Amino acid sequence: MSDSAKPLLVVTSLLSENGKDVELLPAINDDHGGVIVELETPMDSQTFSSSLRASLSNWKKKGIKGVWIKLPINLSNLVQPAVEEGFWYHHAERSYLMLVYWIPDTENTIPCNATHRVGVGAFVMNERREGEDIHAGAVREVKEETGIDTEFVEVLAFRQSHMSFFQKSDLFFVCMLRPLSFEIHKQEIEIEAAQWMPIEEFLAQPFVQKHELLKYIVEVSLAKVDGSYAGFSPISIKSGFSDAQHFLYLNRRDLNQQ
Repeated sequence: MSDSAKPLLVVTSLLSENGKDVELLPAINDDHGGVIVELETPMDSQTFSSSLRASLSNWKKKGIKGVWIKLPINLSNLVQPAVEEGFWYHHAERSYLMLVYWIPDTENTIPCNATHRVGVGAFVMNERREGEDIHAGAVREVKEETGIDTEFVEVLAFRQSHMSFFQKSDLFFVCMLRPLSFEIHKQEIEIEAAQWMPIEEFLAQPFVQKHELLKYIVEVSLAKVDGSYAGFSPISIKSGFSDAQHFLYLNRRDLNQQ
């Protein structure tokens, strides 16, 4: 769900199987090709089931992927008909239950619920300067989405925010990776485009100019390449209470200079 979601659908009518007009459920776009339905008005189960079936048919025709239905506690009578249509529980809070449904006959990419969210953004630069664990996740994500093999260099920075993803805390780590291969095989379901480009060309993109986070990512990445900035490298450690392996991220360059 996103605060920047824009209206997608309004309540309209569809002809149902029994010849009666059925109102579609009101929904808004999310940022990943899905829709979000937030119901507030009381509704009986039969009316809801008819509207949900008609809406699912309509969303499928429009190429919608994931469907989120947020049911406040006073509409708990609608949980069973939603489950009967194939929805499953995503998460629950004191005042609502969130159910989800995946429409396409493809791998489900709906994220699991968590107490907080950790995102990894990888900036991959080769020597010609063309354009899980955190370090392992960054390498895996780049491989899955672009087909490029990489090795982890450092965590360069991270962003933290509250009340972001399902009103949970959000952590986003900016990582630098070094490419081990160069031929791109992008993951069609996840990303729109992927290509190598000079850093100057990347900086000239309109979306970069308007996105403060991206401009900082480029700035800190270039500073790392020039040797004037040191990020955080993973150090393998063991917990004092078990033999489980953990990673401590620290500025190894400045530590070694002491």
